[in-house]
Amino acid sequence: MPLPDLLAIIGLALGAALLVGALGLGALHLARRRGLIVQLCVVVLAEALTLAAGVLAVAQAMYISAHDFLVVVVVTVVSTLMAVAIALVLGLRLSRAAHTLQTLTHSVGDGELVTSGAALAAGGELQQVADELAATSARLAEARAQVQAIDESRRELMTWISHDLRSPLSGLRAMTEALEDGLADDPARFHRQMRLQVDHLTSLVDNLFELSKISSGTLVLTLEPLSLRDIVSDIAAELGPVAHAKRIELVESTSSDHVVVGDPAELSRVVSNLLMNAIEHTPQGGVIRISTARESDAVTLSVHDSGAGIADEDLHRVFDPGWRGTHARTPRPPGSGHTGAGLGLAIAQGIVEAHNGRITARNENIGCRFDVHLPA
Repeated sequence: MPLPDLLAIIGLALGAALLVGALGLGALHLARRRGLIVQLCVVVLAEALTLAAGVLAVAQAMYISAHDFLVVVVVTVVSTLMAVAIALVLGLRLSRAAHTLQTLTHSVGDGELVTSGAALAAGGELQQVADELAATSARLAEARAQVQAIDESRRELMTWISHDLRSPLSGLRAMTEALEDGLADDPARFHRQMRLQVDHLTSLVDNLFELSKISSGTLVLTLEPLSLRDIVSDIAAELGPVAHAKRIELVESTSSDHVVVGDPAELSRVVSNLLMNAIEHTPQGGVIRISTARESDAVTLSVHDSGAGIADEDLHRVFDPGWRGTHARTPRPPGSGHTGAGLGLAIAQGIVEAHNGRITARNENIGCRFDVHLPA
């Protein structure tokens, strides 16, 4: 074929394609707010008409016979109609898949749990989107459960704080009014009681301040190598009189080789809180064992009391701030078991985690055991 004829054919085909393509872009712009199936049909129809226009333009320019030209026209029209029909079938599948994705998205937005991605007929990337929506729904459900648990814990904390503030403040008010009215038969005893109530309030405020630093991430640690044996010995000596008053025996099993890098004051608070919790929930005549052990690259501090243990359904809540169990506000007979520890265990957990460690609680055959795992 001579080069001029070839260039003429290319020019005719290109011109017809550009003209129909421009019309197709305009139609697609007008249908941008329509459904997916309409837009897909516009795309397929534009492509088919582009091909048909090029073929017919070239056929007309070639001056073929009327019969042959009619054959070309019929074949082109049938091919275009078949292309549109196939586009409709494929478009229906894609439209159903898009509708399913829309339903899944609304379900996720409404807070419903989408257990698994729906099986889409279109498959491919749309199926991946459906699976990702299901995974997102699961993550959102977990986050909502965590927020609900935090809100419940916060409400319990506020109730507990209100209770523990009201009692000493009411006592202080009564004693000051008695002293003011001259009704106190032993003013010195009233002064001692007032001092105890003030100490209790000071301790509560100190614990709240410590917990706020832990929660806000502003707890500053002064790290240095230290022996857990020294900390355990100091705290055991400090709380020994409290245990002796309840006829509780403190048994230490530590080693000077068990050294960690930590903040002495904060780790002392951890040991003190755990030991006070054990003393509170150990019956008279019981035993509390405090031990340390080396485990590969970690050192474990254990406090094991001989109380009645913790209800299995409550084990996961013992470190919640302000949680004290179902009998927190009622007197407990000796050996009645753990009912939580206010802020002490929550503070202990926060300090341990700030040291890149972890703290766990579990029931033993006798009593409950708290384990603190710290990097060696």
